[in-house]
This record gives sequence, C-alpha cells and structure tokens, in this order.
Amino acid sequence: MLLPKFDFHAPETVNEACQMLSEYGLKAKLIAGGTDLMVNMKKKILAPEQIISISQIRELDHLDVSGDRILIGAGVTVADLCESKTIAGYLPALGQGANNLGTPLIRNLATIGGNIGSARPAADLPPGLMAYGAEVVLQSKAGIRTLPLDNFFLGPGFTALQPDEILTEIRILVPPAGSGAAYVNIGIRKAQDCNLVNVASYFALDSNGIIQNARVVMGCVGPKPFRAVSAEKILIGQKPDIQLFEKAGEAASADSQPIDDFRSCATYKRSMVGVLTQRTLQQAWTRIKNQE
Repeated sequence: MLLPKFDFHAPETVNEACQMLSEYGLKAKLIAGGTDLMVNMKKKILAPEQIISISQIRELDHLDVSGDRILIGAGVTVADLCESKTIAGYLPALGQGANNLGTPLIRNLATIGGNIGSARPAADLPPGLMAYGAEVVLQSKAGIRTLPLDNFFLGPGFTALQPDEILTEIRILVPPAGSGAAYVNIGIRKAQDCNLVNVASYFALDSNGIIQNARVVMGCVGPKPFRAVSAEKILIGQKPDIQLFEKAGEAASADSQPIDDFRSCATYKRSMVGVLTQRTLQQAWTRIKNQE
C-alpha cells in the first residue's frame, strides 16, 4: 500500500522538534522507529501532513543511572533495553517486557517512547514501568513537566500528552534492596501477535521481611494498563508466601475488566490475570531471595 503524501522533517534537537510541533499542531506526527505510525498510515487510519522524525536527536538516546534514579531517553530502542546491563541489574521486569516485544527486527526499530506513546492496552513495556513507579518527562515549547506513568494513559490510543509535547525521558527510582519485580505475558503466537494478558508485579520488604510496598499492573484487561489495587492491599503488611500470592491473584482477577474479542473470551482472560499475578509475585520473591 502507498503512503499518503506528507512533508518530512528531521530536527537535530528537542527544542527544534518542539518548535515544529508548536507550528504544525494537529497536522503533525512524530516518528522514531515507525513501527506503529507507518502501519497506521498504510492502512489509511492516519494521514498526517507533516512528519517530524526524532530518531536522530541524540538527547533522546541515553540510558544511565544518575544519583538515585535510572534515566531512559525516549529514543532508546527495545533492543537496547534487552542488551542493557543496567536494565538487567536494576529493572529485570522491564527487561522481560522488552524481550517479549515483537521480533528482533521490531525490537531494533521500536523505541521505549513509542511503545508508551502508542497507548496500546496490550503493550509490553508499560506494565513493568508502572510496577517500578516510573514517571515520564513531557517537553514542549512552553517548558517541561513530569507525570507519573499511572496518570499518563487515558484509554486505547489516548494519553495525557498534549499535541505540542514530546515524551523525552522515563525516570525510575533505583529499586531498594529487598525488592523484586517480574513481568509475564501470554499470547496466541510468540512475537507475532497481540498479548492476551500481561501482568507485572513488584514488592519491597522491610527489615523484618514484611511487604511494605507493592504494585500489581495488568494489561489487555481494560482500556489501559492499570493497577490491581485490591491485590496490592492484600500484599502490603504481610510476609510473602505462596498462599498470599494466590489470594493476591484472586483479587487481581476480580479487579480486571476484560472483554470478549476475537482472540479470547473475558472469562479466560480474567482467569489468566490470577495465574500471571501469582507467577510474577513468585518470580519477584525469588529475585529478592537471590539477593541474600
């Protein structure tokens, strides 16, 4: 299929890109890896008059630890996440999500900013990022603001990002000692299809081995990735064990909001939320015990 006609721009800085977005407004779309935008343009779902490529902006291509935070530029590719020792060491649940995203070709092109910005309910990276309590940095000609990733997603394809803003960075506090996280997804076909269900879980223990903080994030079972608040309440204040994880899984299943679609029925998805919640909590606990 032929692409609709458009003007192409390749700014060298974030400020330059923000200036272009301010000028063109809703007529413009940003492109980095293009794994979503190009498909939607070929399908005639989108037809932007102006395409602004941010793939060559060096400011967006960084992944490092600064003080107590891990900083990930929006232009970092999924393949970079898979290969990063920083991600493997500090944020293994995010690494699991990256390794489960698409094929090697897609991972080489897709960026973390694009995966977040597309706001797909079944995306692989948001659950892990939300489980770690990530926040996003949004920049426009008018300035910079930060927003918890929990508040960024509004619905399928919709985010809190304004038309003149660029998602430039993801910030995550370095997980403390005595904490662990994990991500698990299931789909019909590995790497070639949309997830049926995905879950990421995180919890941290105090000096007495009691869970003092917990996050359980579900994808594919609602209009956006969201936290299983009931499951988190069950976990906090308790010592981790298999029975506790089973109760948390049941609570997460009850919190989920799946619908029937051509991939699977809502009943199956709800059941799998419970199973994957248990698995991710067990994996997180194993990671904590391996620190000892």
